[in-house]
Formats: sequence, structure tokens, C-alpha cells
Amino acid sequence: MEHLEIELKFHISNFAALRRRLQELGAACICQRTFEHNARYETEDGRLQKNKCLLRLRKDQGTTLTFKSPPPEVDTRFKIYRELEVSVNDFDTMNAILNALGYFRCQVYEKWRETWQLKDTTLCMDTLPFAGFLEIEGSPGPIMRIIRDLRLRWEHRILSSYLGIFETLRKKESLPFSDVTFDNFKSVGIPFDRYAHLFESENPGGR
Repeated sequence: MEHLEIELKFHISNFAALRRRLQELGAACICQRTFEHNARYETEDGRLQKNKCLLRLRKDQGTTLTFKSPPPEVDTRFKIYRELEVSVNDFDTMNAILNALGYFRCQVYEKWRETWQLKDTTLCMDTLPFAGFLEIEGSPGPIMRIIRDLRLRWEHRILSSYLGIFETLRKKESLPFSDVTFDNFKSVGIPFDRYAHLFESENPGGR
């Protein structure tokens, strides 16, 4: 089994309207708004990033270790990664194990997530320190139907990761930090709408 994660993101500025529309479509909220603390790990030689891989330890209602790597085939319509994920019961101990294996925590990022389900599609309302997003995960057909039913514009879909989006914003705004935390953004006002077009997949530079 390839364990493929297939998803798209959309920048959302009005979650209340989105919730109403999801309810009209018969979607159910399966997880109330929950805070997530994510730690990204790397090797001393930067091997993971060079190979477009992600090793992440996440703490929310539980603790999850995730490894993402590029898929066997490229599909420019969707963001697709091979994803391996396992639950662990102790964030600090897992962090110590990763350190002992030669991985170090190189970046932290935070978000609030509210999760909905509509048939075979998972929809996550994510609030990052710099903007709000809807992440739609499922198989290609259902994802495209959800986009139509939510009246979203296909050409506005985002294929970048949250860390990829942040890296672009960091360079554009000359931000002096690399951790995507709410504390770091307390005194920083990011005009995301000014940059949204950079991430939309119809823009040649948007990936």
C-alpha cells in the first residue's frame, strides 16, 4: 500500500460562512477546534529537505510521528505525498529517540484545527499564525466535487505546504524568525491577501 495523502488547500477568510455551507451539504464536525504543536526534524546535512521529505512530531489531543516523501508519480493537479504515520504516547521521549538517532528539531509550527467529514472527504479548517485555510483531503473525484459544492475556484487551489507558504512570506516580509508560532506573530501583521496569488497553482510561480 502506498499510503498516499491527496489534498488541496484554499485560503479562507470567513470560517463562519464555510461552516454554514458544510452543514447545508450534510457534513459533520468530527473534531472541535484543537491546538496543534508541530516539530520538524532534520539531519545535520539537511538530507530530508534535499530529498523533499518531512519528519514531524505532532502534539494535539495525542502525539503522532509522521514521515512524508514524494509520491511515485507526479500529479500537478493535487498535492500528493506518500505518508507514513504512527501514534506514540510520549512527545518528549519520542523527541529524545529522534535526537539519539541523529535527527534534531529544526523548526516548530503551530495551528488551530477544526475537522469535518463529508462522505469520504476530510475537511480541515486551519488557523495558522499568518492566515486561515481549508485543507481538503480524499481521492481526486470527491475532492473536486467538494470544491464545486463549496463554490471554490479551482484555479485558487494551493499546492504548497504550510511551511512552504511561510518560507515565502518570511522572505517577502524579512521576518527575523523561523518558528511559525502565534507568539512570534503577535507583533507582525502579514497582509496575506497581498501574497495569495503567489501560492495559487495557476500562477507559474505558485508552487
